[in-house]
Amino acid sequence: MFLSRRSEWFGNIRGDLLAGLVVALALIPEAIAFSIIAGVDPKVGLYASFAMAVTIAIVGGRPGMISAATGAMALLMVNLVKQYGIEYLFAASVLTGFIQIFAGQIRLEKLMSFVSQSVVTGFVNALAILIFMAQLPELTNVTWHVYALTATGLGIIYLFPLLPKIGKVIPSPLICIFTLTFITQYFGIEVRTVGDMGQLPDALPFFKIPSVPFTLETLLIILPYSLAMTIVGLLESLMTATIVDDLTDTSSDANRECKGQGIANIVVGFFGGMAGCAMIGQSIINVKSGGRGRLSTLVAGIFLLIMVVFLSRWISIIPMAALVAIMIMVSIGTFSWTSIKNLRDHPMSTNIVMLATVTVVVFTHNLAYGVFVGVLLAALFFANKISRFMYVESKLDEENSHRTYEVHGQVFFNSADVFSAQFNFKEVVDKVTIDLSMAHFWDISAVAALDKTVIKFKREGTKVEVIGLNKASQTIVDKFAVHNDPAQVDQLLGGH
Repeated sequence: MFLSRRSEWFGNIRGDLLAGLVVALALIPEAIAFSIIAGVDPKVGLYASFAMAVTIAIVGGRPGMISAATGAMALLMVNLVKQYGIEYLFAASVLTGFIQIFAGQIRLEKLMSFVSQSVVTGFVNALAILIFMAQLPELTNVTWHVYALTATGLGIIYLFPLLPKIGKVIPSPLICIFTLTFITQYFGIEVRTVGDMGQLPDALPFFKIPSVPFTLETLLIILPYSLAMTIVGLLESLMTATIVDDLTDTSSDANRECKGQGIANIVVGFFGGMAGCAMIGQSIINVKSGGRGRLSTLVAGIFLLIMVVFLSRWISIIPMAALVAIMIMVSIGTFSWTSIKNLRDHPMSTNIVMLATVTVVVFTHNLAYGVFVGVLLAALFFANKISRFMYVESKLDEENSHRTYEVHGQVFFNSADVFSAQFNFKEVVDKVTIDLSMAHFWDISAVAALDKTVIKFKREGTKVEVIGLNKASQTIVDKFAVHNDPAQVDQLLGGH
């Protein structure tokens, strides 16, 4: 345990320090932009990003993943801030944290197992598109200098790593920031800078209990917003953790991540910040810049605070073109380009799920809606596919006037009608045996279909025997079936 924790913190010191610096620089304009979206002062997003990163580095379940203020969460706060003010936002952030801890306690992260790979691919592609779209305002109605600087930045990002020795030591996004800042200052090029995004804070955050009435009315006001932020926050965090797991070939603790996100949001709320969650863009920047351990996340948070409070003069002159170039790199690296090629090879249902997830997320800017639609479609396609594997074979013993039906496959709500349609109730035989040894009954719809089948045979005067139920199927049939209850059968038969 000790060696594992030591490796998480100090197994990649140089890489984590440099990656943390790059992430801190990339976090500044993002945090300011998300604060503007939420309708709050820029320092709220910056304080949130600092507190979130530092706390999650210690208590999170995924080393190397960056959590901070995010656009997905900011969109959920707009109406709360407009109607009730910023103090209610702080209270909602604290409540979000407690709900996320509760979600961790009840192992809610296991719901991620219902998210198929096609939904994850759609989620990733949608985020890549949103990240790119978020850069377009910085590339619209600007001078040619911005395009030249952005192109130069992309060239540095992709070509610097090709240099021998030094290209592998220093993260290319960091070189991009320093180079473009030097160019704009040396040549006096007038372009939009980080300082133009909003005023940077000049003081450290401090502990403060939200100034809201501690009443039931307050709870009812903030609860809907907290529930929404809990769902979106955990969804984005767990999805991001899955992606970082794949990028680094390591595993993470989803349950600990749920609780860690909760603890971090509680800290954020008490230090004047807005609720946040994992950031896929910054997490990928961290990984691609060499960050692997918890130290990179901690350093990102600490560097962020130091820069915006004590080095704001220097940070404010960084051209936005440098950060746009980095985010375009993130967008290109995030998008699953193989998914385009796979459209030709993968099943139509898989493609529909992926494209639906992308479409809903891009048009609503809400990750939860997109994932919900994707999971729902995937479940419907799966249910339809499984129902096709349910069939019934039969054989007749003419000498004994005995028909045996052998049921194969899964019987549930989507295949229950198909199951019932496989039997010939008008055939004149003395006895029918329904062999279920190769079948499985999943729900009360399946049990109702069995009841319907048995009772119909009995109504025709045929003796029915049901055999071969496995233990799980027998349990649900014994609990809900009525065909073995003479009173229930007589009542049903009497109704015809």
